[in-house]
Amino acid sequence: MSKDRNTSDETRSGADGPVDVGGHAVKDEQVSGPVLPGAGDMAARPARTLWGDALIRLRKNKLAIAGLIWITFIIAVTISADLWVPKHFANPTSTEFAGLESPSAAHPFGTDRIGRDVFSRVVYGARVSLAVGILAVSISLVLGLIFGALSGYYGGVLDAFIMRTADIFFAFPYMLFAIALLAVLGPGYQNVFIAIGILGWPSIARVFRSSIMSVKENEYVDAARAVGASDLRIMFRHIMPNAIAPIIVYGTMSIGGAIITEAALSYLGMGVQAPMPSWGAMLSEAKALMIPAPWLTLWPGFAILTTVLSFVLMGDGLRDALDVKMKD
Repeated sequence: MSKDRNTSDETRSGADGPVDVGGHAVKDEQVSGPVLPGAGDMAARPARTLWGDALIRLRKNKLAIAGLIWITFIIAVTISADLWVPKHFANPTSTEFAGLESPSAAHPFGTDRIGRDVFSRVVYGARVSLAVGILAVSISLVLGLIFGALSGYYGGVLDAFIMRTADIFFAFPYMLFAIALLAVLGPGYQNVFIAIGILGWPSIARVFRSSIMSVKENEYVDAARAVGASDLRIMFRHIMPNAIAPIIVYGTMSIGGAIITEAALSYLGMGVQAPMPSWGAMLSEAKALMIPAPWLTLWPGFAILTTVLSFVLMGDGLRDALDVKMKD
């Protein structure tokens, strides 16, 4: 009996590997469970992050890409303007030409009533508008992120104080508040983006506060607090990366709003002052010549429309791209 059992064991083991009861060799494979359809593709696919998914979805949004291309084109033109605009066209403040002229090869956008080249003024006006928009939104972002973080993370009396202060800002009409600030600060290039930046922080603070209040209730924040992480580390390491997406979207759209506000203030004479070119100031100067010289209002108006629309389309595309509910 013992001899037969040993013989049977040797037969099952075999010299070349495992065998079945009939003496046939079998493969030594381990099957941990059923293989799901597409499991091989999922294993071969590289890991994708939130920002990687967002970039893939953004590339598929044709309107957002069109807005990004136009914004990139405007930025490239304004940065390089000093290299080619005065050489091939004219200085934006030069009055050496003979008054009002219609568009021609020498002046593609024509000249205004005192002989300034409209094309060069539109190009340099883009520099002013973009600078004011970016600087104003930067001021709003810094103030809004600080106050929104303090309000959303700590809550209580501090939250009530910051939010009631924001309500005071919201109680005044935006444009009238901007005019009042410029009446105190004085009109000018620097004061325009300071005024717009100060007025823009309440909206950003509220958006960031809401985002932080939803993120800070997650388990990983409680775990970080349990291991002794400081409030500053929790805020910058764990909360802000997961709460910043709405601010990116809102900030992108706010640049377009700041450009519109600067143009409106310059149109009213409270913004950028002559001889510095500004799209809003150009429209103000041309309003009496809309019929005999329509090009004076056409090109600055077109520049405002396309630039603001590009930032809105870009912000809308970012909103869709950063929405975690939208999966491929």
